[in-house]
Amino acid sequence: MITVPEAAVPTPDAGRRAHLRQAATHVLFDNWTGAATVPSRALYPHQWSWDSAFIAIGLRHIAPRRAQRELETLLGAQWGDGRIPHIAFNPSVPLGAYFPSPDFWRSSTAGRNAGAPSTTQTSGIVQPPVHALAAWQVHLADPAESRRRGFLPRVYPRLAAWHRYLSTSRDLAGGSLAAVVHPWEPGLDNSPCWDEALARVEPAPRRSFRRADLDHSSAADRPTDLDYARYVRLATTYRDHAYDDARTPHAFAIEDPSFNALLIASEHALAAIARTVGADAGAHLRRAEATTAALIDRLWDPAGGIFLARDLVTGEPIAGHSVSGLVPLIIPGLPQDIASALAGTAHGPRFRLGQVHLVPSYDLTAKEFDANRYWRGPSWFNTAWLIHHGLVRHGEAGAAGRLRAQFLTAAYHSEFAEYLEPYTGEGRGIRRFSWTAALALDLLHACDEEDSAR
Repeated sequence: MITVPEAAVPTPDAGRRAHLRQAATHVLFDNWTGAATVPSRALYPHQWSWDSAFIAIGLRHIAPRRAQRELETLLGAQWGDGRIPHIAFNPSVPLGAYFPSPDFWRSSTAGRNAGAPSTTQTSGIVQPPVHALAAWQVHLADPAESRRRGFLPRVYPRLAAWHRYLSTSRDLAGGSLAAVVHPWEPGLDNSPCWDEALARVEPAPRRSFRRADLDHSSAADRPTDLDYARYVRLATTYRDHAYDDARTPHAFAIEDPSFNALLIASEHALAAIARTVGADAGAHLRRAEATTAALIDRLWDPAGGIFLARDLVTGEPIAGHSVSGLVPLIIPGLPQDIASALAGTAHGPRFRLGQVHLVPSYDLTAKEFDANRYWRGPSWFNTAWLIHHGLVRHGEAGAAGRLRAQFLTAAYHSEFAEYLEPYTGEGRGIRRFSWTAALALDLLHACDEEDSAR
């Protein structure tokens, strides 16, 4: 196995950074549709929720107004109950280009009672709530333009409604944490953490769906047919219960650490937005504090030095160690002893931060680890970006700097791959992937700021 010692990846010099910035900009401009950015023209030809949040974070450095538009377009697909759907479909894309397609979700009819829009077809599930964090950072990139366009006053009510939905309708256990009801919702689709929960789901018949993803990506890199059959069954059940969180008999209901950590970080950002627009910031800060306390109380595993997901059907924690359990490093005000323990776990044998490429999505020592298959082991750029910022926040500047250098080098050499094989650094999945390019732009900006401060 090939490993990467910490000293092996220096921060790219100014010339390489300029080339990387130009290449990343081309990716984002090529994937722009006129109103939003697709993650990939081939495999993901619509607008994805948390992708657009990460994309806006990068776009703000090269086109702040376009970054605002990215978020505004997504929020235009929001449902009346506050949820932001994980896909907003482009009507000009053929139905067969992606599955599940609009005719599967039937949002405007099945979701009518939940307030699904009639003019935009969407999915019925959600993705991690990075949006308020993105909106605040987009505002800060060009406050004058943001104020001129009334950006924050327009998005604040929608973001507040989104957070209310998660903290009420999705608090399925009454423990002040949001639950996810489909493996696609936390963004960790086929994580081994979900294996036991998915095993109790009756698969949909294989003839009932067509996997368009395999037209563009190797089957060895993607979830299995059995995984997909269970994903389809869960989505079908939710749809057939009108996307009603209270009425649906959820076979899959999980309190996920990263989903809730991102809700907390975004709640802090929403407090900053509230102060700017003259709303009550205190309510958001109180909610962030309560959710942080619940996260620690319900999901923190002091023996393992990591946060564990909780299966709400069984009431038990899920033993698997995934990158999701490290993402709470991003939380402002996380107790220092917990932050230090998380940093130690990241550097330990399960994730080997600084010794392999970026941060593996699953425990390297576990029998379920698969270096190539999507979220069962490969290293992803968005989670590396989150952990980088968490390390910075909690005083781990050296580790953060090394991770940033790795990120930029890997993004360049992999042609902005979707994810990496963690031992070899080989790019896997789609190339010219939008959030990889966008988050590279954000980390390049951080390098420039450091240079200016010297």
